[in-house]
Amino acid sequence: MQNKTVYRALGIALIALVALGGWWYASDRAVQVQPTPSLDRSALVRPHSPSEGRIDAPVVIVEFFDPACGTCRTFYPLVKQLMAEHPNRIRLVMRYAPFHKGSDKVVAILEAARRQGKFWPTLDALFETQAAWVSNHTVNADLAWPHLTAVGLNMEQLAIDLTAPDLQQAIAQDLNDANTLRVTQTPEYFVNGRPLPSFGFEQLRQLVADELAKTR
Repeated sequence: MQNKTVYRALGIALIALVALGGWWYASDRAVQVQPTPSLDRSALVRPHSPSEGRIDAPVVIVEFFDPACGTCRTFYPLVKQLMAEHPNRIRLVMRYAPFHKGSDKVVAILEAARRQGKFWPTLDALFETQAAWVSNHTVNADLAWPHLTAVGLNMEQLAIDLTAPDLQQAIAQDLNDANTLRVTQTPEYFVNGRPLPSFGFEQLRQLVADELAKTR
């Protein structure tokens, strides 16, 4: 009788163990297949966001960038070349993400230049002279000013616009959107709302190619 009781107890324990294992496996699988939270697409582009390319281009690249970021400077001509390889089919939208110390002041210059229709030449000038005003990942915005004279900016108006409250609001909006989209480093790209699967220019090129293929 005692042996039967022991066997019965062992059987019950074994059944419980199997059931617990099955529950554990199912729970683990449920966690693994949870979908990635969808992105808030309204945070990708704002009315103030500078853009280049046809407004109706089938592929839109949204780039969060920091003018003090060396990788942003390296990737910038590569993205422009990618656009040139597919004329009228790619639009590039730039979003501010001044993560480097002091970079917010240079981003303010860019936003003020945008209001004069000079965003792109100002960005070109800043990237070309980046080594002159960035040192050890820290920005000295005062050293950037001399390199803007050839852009054709109205420097007096630029200085006035730098103090405009709505200018700072535009930059704050971009930072809020970067946080919403979980952007933590620059450059960060979204292609038709899709983030890169991993960082790299070839990954960007492939994602663009995938989106272009959908339009053919």
